[in-house]
Amino acid sequence: MDAVKNLDAVDATTSFQVKSFFDSAPLLKDAESISRKLTQFIHQNASLTGSKGPRRVVCVTSGGTTVPLEQRCVRYIDNFSSGHRGATSTEYFLKSGYSVIFLYRRGTCQPYCRSLPDDPLLECFNLTSDSSIQVLESHAEAVKSAISGHHDVVSGGYLLKLPFTTIFEYLQILRLIATPMKILGPNAMFYLAAAVSDFYVPWESMAVHKIQSASGPLDMRLAQVPKMLLVLRKEWAPTAFCVSFKLETDKEILLEKADTALKKYKMHAVVANELSTRKEVVILVTESGKVSVYRENDLSVVESPLIKLLVEKHSTYIMDPNA
Repeated sequence: MDAVKNLDAVDATTSFQVKSFFDSAPLLKDAESISRKLTQFIHQNASLTGSKGPRRVVCVTSGGTTVPLEQRCVRYIDNFSSGHRGATSTEYFLKSGYSVIFLYRRGTCQPYCRSLPDDPLLECFNLTSDSSIQVLESHAEAVKSAISGHHDVVSGGYLLKLPFTTIFEYLQILRLIATPMKILGPNAMFYLAAAVSDFYVPWESMAVHKIQSASGPLDMRLAQVPKMLLVLRKEWAPTAFCVSFKLETDKEILLEKADTALKKYKMHAVVANELSTRKEVVILVTESGKVSVYRENDLSVVESPLIKLLVEKHSTYIMDPNA
């Protein structure tokens, strides 16, 4: 498509680093099963049309990746992320008529569960005198809403959930998602909210068994994870609408880094978050400028106006991918 013409080829160094990463990564479990689910989900949704044309599909990534320090992993480096942004955004994309591939870290926040307590199984249910399970009255509406909302989108074929834990799993599944999404053209979107590790231990140089503390201080050299955003944008999904995220603790460098990500990785939009205020306001950075997006009140979430704005940006892109 014409939209590809504006993209330069990935440079040889990046291509080599990406190939080396995937060639040395441990084999992804259930890769064939995941591919079948993805192909079925994408083709099914590609055949659907609504009042605004063909159904759009967004891949929402959520949660943080881990970096194993041993092949039989006991210790690992983790990335901070509760998955709240991705899970909440998934709900609003579904409300906006999108189908969602939810690529999430195991154990992080899930769509439709925002109103539930931290341990819903133990805090929302009670064991009656006849050993039956009963929903506590105080949580009845929240449980009902979560179950019905989740059931409707999954049974309707509008939500596909795929879990990951490690950086190896995340990037291999992301590549599996991007390949069949090519058939959607500009109706595809990537909303990359996951906190992805910048560094990792190559599998072939990793200790097989648990590292022994008796060996003394741990001195380990980490390799840099290849810049997959560039490969996603230029090779895996060149016609999809791509949104990445930038989180910083220093407000002074946040927008500078967001601008750099926009240009360097050819993103269509970058969501800039400052750690301390990320739940109240984000800044959407595009080629046309910067827009601060605020939550409406203390009871609302910033994802609601953010997704509304991104849907508008995506609609404009679909009308003219080369603009």
